[in-house]
Amino acid sequence: MKKIPTIFLRDFAAPSNGRYVTREPNPSCDWVFAGEGVPTRKYDGTCVMFDGEQWWARREVKPGKQPPAGFVEVQVDDTTGKTVGWEPIDQSAFAKFHAEAVAYQNGTGISGWPVGTYELVGPKVNGNPERAERHQLWAHSAAEVLDHGGDGRTFDDIRAQVLAAAKFGGVEGFVYHHPDGRMAKIKARDFEPAEVPA
Repeated sequence: MKKIPTIFLRDFAAPSNGRYVTREPNPSCDWVFAGEGVPTRKYDGTCVMFDGEQWWARREVKPGKQPPAGFVEVQVDDTTGKTVGWEPIDQSAFAKFHAEAVAYQNGTGISGWPVGTYELVGPKVNGNPERAERHQLWAHSAAEVLDHGGDGRTFDDIRAQVLAAAKFGGVEGFVYHHPDGRMAKIKARDFEPAEVPA
């Protein structure tokens, strides 16, 4: 899975060093602002993938660092220099929790796992912002389509929609899905703190 672009650009010369987005649309995400694509809920856990035979964990490797054994490179982020790719789940820091999720869901009657990406969520994953009672795997292909009371695509529209979804629904952000497979994202924490609901 390639790194999903954020729909607004960041200013890395600002005091926040690019932590927050600007009002300027990301040209690679023009389709979002043209009203194309469907917004879905962005899950807040860690990304894993099943390729039909093996499970993988998403991994970023900082510039100058050695990738882990078995690492499969997907792309290099031109802005940060980080290499994004996959490592075998068994050597990931999330291996134990992933095994618990697979065992739990196999016990609920799931037979076989479709090829694709999943979000690993649960009590021991990134502070459990999704408030999952046990470790689980949520298919990205089945992510909830968001009905957020309007589909305006300006900076102010999107900011209001994302912040409202975060405040009232605990949603981390949106992932826009284009019919041709392209994706773009925005998170509540991408906006200046004064704009994020308490």
